[in-house]
Amino acid sequence: MTKLTFYYKLKSNRQCFLGFLLLPLFGIAQLTFTESEEGIQIKEGDKSVLFYQKQPKSINGEFSRNNYVHPLHGLDGSVLTEDFPKDHPHHRGVFWAWHQVYIGNRQLGDSWECSDFTWNIREIGSSRDDDVLKLMVNTHWQSPLWLNQEGKQKPFLLENTTISVYPGKSNYRIIRFEISLLALEENLKIGGSDDEKGYGGFSVRMKLPEDVQFTSNKGKVIPENSAVKAGKWMNIFGSLTNEENNAGIVILSHQDSPEDKADWILREKESMQNCVYPGRTVVPVSTKDPTILKYSLLIYEGTMTVQEVQKIYKELK
Repeated sequence: MTKLTFYYKLKSNRQCFLGFLLLPLFGIAQLTFTESEEGIQIKEGDKSVLFYQKQPKSINGEFSRNNYVHPLHGLDGSVLTEDFPKDHPHHRGVFWAWHQVYIGNRQLGDSWECSDFTWNIREIGSSRDDDVLKLMVNTHWQSPLWLNQEGKQKPFLLENTTISVYPGKSNYRIIRFEISLLALEENLKIGGSDDEKGYGGFSVRMKLPEDVQFTSNKGKVIPENSAVKAGKWMNIFGSLTNEENNAGIVILSHQDSPEDKADWILREKESMQNCVYPGRTVVPVSTKDPTILKYSLLIYEGTMTVQEVQKIYKELK
């Protein structure tokens, strides 16, 4: 069983304890988490926010995966994401994965399609920075195609991911993802699909209504079969929670993420939404300086103008 450890960035344990006692007295909904064998449930008050999948999950032994978020909830508690959809059963909630994973010229499975790939979660920790709840996950990438002398799977990459959950505002919530990739073997490379689409990286498999629309800081965006060049964020919205109310998810790629371009694979039905990194061409992962990928989800109800999203985006350092 993965050990859950706790780190509180307060001046003392007494302050931390008092904070937990005082918040309910003032009617403030506290972000909380509950650990189970399957994963970590985060709630705000009595409403679910997200579930982090720690235990490997599969359908009849196929498409086994963990280290992703599902379900992701809207502000009203409704489920916004899908897992094991019939059209693409390897898609799963909020995930980050790549088709091409190589050491030298040797391919080590396909983390996107959950084929010959293992996420060995070694430790999960938490911290509370004021009112922001953070989960820190330490994971080894492994594959049955990369074994040690004893014939056991040998880790070839260390992933350290931090998921920061912010308290809900009047009509939105921010969830930040920082994904650190450090190679444990020389000549490790990752890349998207080896075709003109090049999809891979941070993705959201969300429920898509019939009236779904896409906008960026450049205005309305029309999905195409291949990647669409747009801004560093994408607003995906429509009647996500019910037929009467508008709601949306904005995927934001931070200013200091390594993408030198803003490519998006977008779909109006039966697929995920992907902020492409690095594309078709593989890129090296260093054994000394980790690749740091930073993304945020802006989950909202009602409407969110370009100016409002842009303001929030600039504040995300």
